[in-house]
Amino acid sequence: MQDMNQTLQLHDIKPILEVQDNSLYYFLGVSFIAVCVLVALLYLLYKWYKNKKRFNIRKEHYKKLKSLNLKDTKNSAYALTLFGATFKDDTPRHNEVYEDLVSKLQDYKYKKEVGEFDKQTLELIKLYKGMIDV
Repeated sequence: MQDMNQTLQLHDIKPILEVQDNSLYYFLGVSFIAVCVLVALLYLLYKWYKNKKRFNIRKEHYKKLKSLNLKDTKNSAYALTLFGATFKDDTPRHNEVYEDLVSKLQDYKYKKEVGEFDKQTLELIKLYKGMIDV
């Protein structure tokens, strides 16, 4: 009986074959794309947050111009000259009105005692404040 087992050959078992498996490459490719998208989203989120917190000098100067006490003539004249310069280069019209305003404000600076703003100067201040876009 032993002889019979040794001579008997099995024909239904085949040798091991190599199977092409690309799933590792697919996984690495999808992972790489996912990491790139995640990095891009984090970068955009960082830029948005950074811009949100950025100090805007134009907004700050605009707030200060709007909140000026025009009854305090001398300090208002200095503040209008200083804070108004931020917006003078927006357009040629802004520059022209700013230069007119500065020349009008010269009468209210560099003196110990000054009076109230005259009507023409107040109108020019109002015009300049109205022209500003932030």
